[in-house]
Amino acid sequence: MLVSSTEVQNNFGKYLMLALTGDIIITRNGMPVAKLSALGEGESRRDAVAGIVAEEAAKIGYGIRKATYEEFLKLNRHTEERYEYIDGQIYLLASPKIPHQLASAELFAIFHRWFQGKSCHVLAAPCDITLTRSPEHINVVQPDIAVICDLEEHLADDGYYMGVPTLLVEILSDSTRVKDLIKKLDLYRACGVGEYWIVDLDSKAITVHTFQDSDFGKMAIYQEPRKAKSQVFPGLDVDLVQAFR
Repeated sequence: MLVSSTEVQNNFGKYLMLALTGDIIITRNGMPVAKLSALGEGESRRDAVAGIVAEEAAKIGYGIRKATYEEFLKLNRHTEERYEYIDGQIYLLASPKIPHQLASAELFAIFHRWFQGKSCHVLAAPCDITLTRSPEHINVVQPDIAVICDLEEHLADDGYYMGVPTLLVEILSDSTRVKDLIKKLDLYRACGVGEYWIVDLDSKAITVHTFQDSDFGKMAIYQEPRKAKSQVFPGLDVDLVQAFR
C-alpha cells in the first residue's frame, strides 16, 4: 500500500494497525522513501493489535466520566438530534455526507438480500444499540449497519433492542474516524460483538475484525477488486467495486 508521509503523520495509529497485515510504503512528493512493516506472525500480530488499541484508547480518555448514563438518557429521549454515549462521553452525530450515504445504502442492500429468509435481522442507522462493559459502564451507539440474531429475546417493552449484535458496520468519516477505529473497536470487542466491519471511503477498503470470547481474533483488510468476506457468516461477501461505486 502506498501512502503519503502527511497521511501517515495524521493517522499514525491507523497505519500501525494496517501494517500488521502488510507493508506500508511511505511516499514524499510521490516518491517512496520508507517502509512501515510489522514484526512477528500469528498470535504476536493479534497481540500487537490489542496493544495498539489499548494504548490509543487510553490517550483519548477511556474511562473518564463526563456524563452519567441517566443524564444521557434524559438528553437522548427528548431531542431530534442523534447522540452516542461511549465511556461517559456524549457525542453529537453530524449528518452523513452523500458518499457515506451511498456506501451505506449499497452495503445495506447487499446485507439485506443475503439475510433474507434467515433468522437474523439487518438494521440501518439510526438505531440505538446499548452495550454494557459492566453495570457501571453502559454505552449507547448508532452503528451504520447492525446484524441482530437475537431480536425476539432482547426486544424491550419500550421497543428498544437490548442485546448484543453479531455483526456491526461503521463507515468512517472525518468526524468519527478516531472514535470508530479506536473507541468502538475496543468497545465492540469487550462487549461480545462477533464481527466488526470498518469501511474506509478514502482508501476504498473494508477492514474486518473478528472477535473470539471478547478478545481479538482474525483481522483482514480488503481492497478493490477483492471481495470483503465475513468469518462469522460464511458465504457473506461484499464486492468492493459495487460497494464503492
